[in-house]
Amino acid sequence: MAILKFRIYLEEDESVYRDVVIRHTQTFQELHEAILKSYEFDNKHKATFFRSNDHWLRGREISLEKYDKEYKAPPLIMAETTIGSEIRDPNQRFIYLYDFNKNWGFLVELINVSKEENPKITYPSMVRTEGIAPSQYGTKGLLGPKFADIEEKYDLTQVVGDGFSEKDEEGEDVGFAEESGEAESEEEV
Repeated sequence: MAILKFRIYLEEDESVYRDVVIRHTQTFQELHEAILKSYEFDNKHKATFFRSNDHWLRGREISLEKYDKEYKAPPLIMAETTIGSEIRDPNQRFIYLYDFNKNWGFLVELINVSKEENPKITYPSMVRTEGIAPSQYGTKGLLGPKFADIEEKYDLTQVVGDGFSEKDEEGEDVGFAEESGEAESEEEV
């Protein structure tokens, strides 16, 4: 059974990509779900693939469902179309569009075909991640949501000096160091 490895680039930034492996007998719907999972997107919106050539021109459409729009040719349906049936050359390309309002575009390129199936992998599976995925609905901070909680709790907007309080600079904590020094000398005796 052939295992296909696709590299899925973010259309706006080719330095951000995910590599996904999938069996040639699996469907475009399974590839669609694997792409969304690899970019941490939800599965709530319309989506479609286009068979493409080396210049990323759109060809035959492979859609999640038939949408209310005009088609030059009726689309293939993802759940009914195996990936292997649409591979025309060893460097086959597809364009994947998700959420037609936000218009997320991905360039999908076949980069490897293997005859050996890895028994440790559940197909389809993401095997490589490069770059930080964009947030589906807005900005995604590098520090994550927990940082906002810390910022609110400790009011990190008021920083004094180089991050030290004025008490330390005045030497008030020196008395604490002297007390601990006395305690050490009493224990030694």
